[in-house]
Amino acid sequence: MGANEELRRGTAPELEELELELLLEALVRRLGFDFRLHERPPLKRKLFDFMQQRGMATLSQLQDHVLHDPATAGALLRALHVPPASLFDDPAEALMLREAAEHCLRGAALPRIWLADCAGAGQAWTLAIILAEMGLLAHAEIHATVASDEMLDEAASAWLSEAELERTQESYAQAGGRGRLADHFQLQPGRAVLAPALRSHISWAQYNLVTDASFNEFNLIACQRALPDFGPLLRQRVLQLFHDSLVPFGTLGLDRELDPAEPFAAVYQALSPGQSWYKRMA
Repeated sequence: MGANEELRRGTAPELEELELELLLEALVRRLGFDFRLHERPPLKRKLFDFMQQRGMATLSQLQDHVLHDPATAGALLRALHVPPASLFDDPAEALMLREAAEHCLRGAALPRIWLADCAGAGQAWTLAIILAEMGLLAHAEIHATVASDEMLDEAASAWLSEAELERTQESYAQAGGRGRLADHFQLQPGRAVLAPALRSHISWAQYNLVTDASFNEFNLIACQRALPDFGPLLRQRVLQLFHDSLVPFGTLGLDRELDPAEPFAAVYQALSPGQSWYKRMA
């Protein structure tokens, strides 16, 4: 029996389900965040991990803290959303970003990229460095949206230690990086921050994929880290949102391959076999 199960062993399954529904309703009505259409297994795993870290035995106890303690509420929202990414933490994803950028940004007068439910500064900085090395950043706009003001603050204050920057050099090279990663950074005593010339092309905003509408047209949309948590109905809503926001011949990066039965699947063509990156053909 794991630690989470040990902590909750006195709660009947039907009562736990009721507690979960009440907690999710509280998050909507009190904080405006709707997780009711998220997949239950990953959602429960995140909730129970959070409870274990805080020494809470029941979802009802967690709900009480969420309703009366803003610090706990903010920490829970952060735990339920996309975890922060490290710089070049996924070389395979970075290589596909390079390929996708080549397909849809080269030749565009004002390339716009949307990192939907962005995994923080690490993911946005990775893309900015890739575009700079491809000669595509000068006229590009990277729109990085996150779910909460707390995550905006994290992105605004992000930095790396010089040791972290050195350790990331290998991942950067595996992702097709050329030269020294440190050349893209402004080195300060004990820390490194993305150079202002690159950082100026990233716009950060709070945005809720569950409730907000399309806000621009984009040449490239990437959302690979949040989608696995979405249930079928929410996934379809978000795919519709992305379709409405993507220009013809733009590129869409998802968490998995499109099912032929999914809306608009017929107008998307995979960039590479077995990959979940698609070019909109109409």
